[in-house]
Amino acid sequence: MTERYSRQQLFAPIGNSGQAKIRKKHALVIGAGALGSANAEALVRAGVGKLTIIDRDYVEWSNLQRQQLYSEQDAKEQLPKAVAAEKRLKRINTDVEVNGMIMDAGAGNLEPLVKDADVIMDGSDNFDIRFIVNDLAQKHRVPWVYGSCVGSFGATCTIIPEKTPCLQCILKAVPASGATCDTAGIISPTVQMVAAYQVAEALKLLAEDFSALRGTFLTFDVWKNQHYAINLQKVKDEHCPSCGKEAVYPYLTYDHQTKTDSLCGRNTVQIRPAKPVQYDFARLKQQLKMQGKVEYNSYLLSCQLEHHRLVIFQGGRVLIHGTSDIQEAKSIYYRLLG
Repeated sequence: MTERYSRQQLFAPIGNSGQAKIRKKHALVIGAGALGSANAEALVRAGVGKLTIIDRDYVEWSNLQRQQLYSEQDAKEQLPKAVAAEKRLKRINTDVEVNGMIMDAGAGNLEPLVKDADVIMDGSDNFDIRFIVNDLAQKHRVPWVYGSCVGSFGATCTIIPEKTPCLQCILKAVPASGATCDTAGIISPTVQMVAAYQVAEALKLLAEDFSALRGTFLTFDVWKNQHYAINLQKVKDEHCPSCGKEAVYPYLTYDHQTKTDSLCGRNTVQIRPAKPVQYDFARLKQQLKMQGKVEYNSYLLSCQLEHHRLVIFQGGRVLIHGTSDIQEAKSIYYRLLG
């Protein structure tokens, strides 16, 4: 074991003292999909003291192309990702305390985990969760590393409470794409590049080399060979409700969270976003056309999936027919609408 981290310790910015600091820290990974599994594996190999990884989903065959912790056997058994991830990570490094939690991330169940973390790694698949994480991170002064990827495009940013703009500040200046991996696809190099940048920032935080943090919103397109770094110094909003002088952490309240209802006797789940959404149905049809037959009018768009039917209304309300399981419906919703 004395040789295990020797090459990492030879890297001068970490060294023996940085490794000792990493060994005492707790990393919380939100999501065990492509980014989450890549982040988790790298941090466990790096010798973080404790790692908690949470996810609500199970391993499917379509995951294996890019989600590096999982095997064909995991997909055959439809193992929960948190379970499969914990088993694999413990085999990689018995020196790390690994906790996999089958959990739907929400403000209530995330807060105790965030309070105990030294860094939060974003491996989530939707902005509802990211805004909750953002508010919890600001409330408890825990740094977190945002990451997202779709197709060949990736983005990442490190958010330090009281020092950098928060996600709410940033997204006023940097619009988020509505595309998802299920509608636009994804190639594994995109995942690996985002995860590499995320883990590099996490190691700087864990080793307490704060001066080395990047300080930009980084985006790239690995297929088109494009790379951009956006300076965030002027983006921070002193009146931001999440990180401003009088922060109220709005995404921790019920009114600012997505609502779900299982409609009695209809085998349908209704999902209502926290804020009204005005969809461009013509554009959304193109986004969903590979999923099934899509029809729309001025009021709603309908997409017939293999086992479910998705009905999207102007304003953002969505009906998912063919299930009364709220977790299954939310999974479909986030996979297709982001």
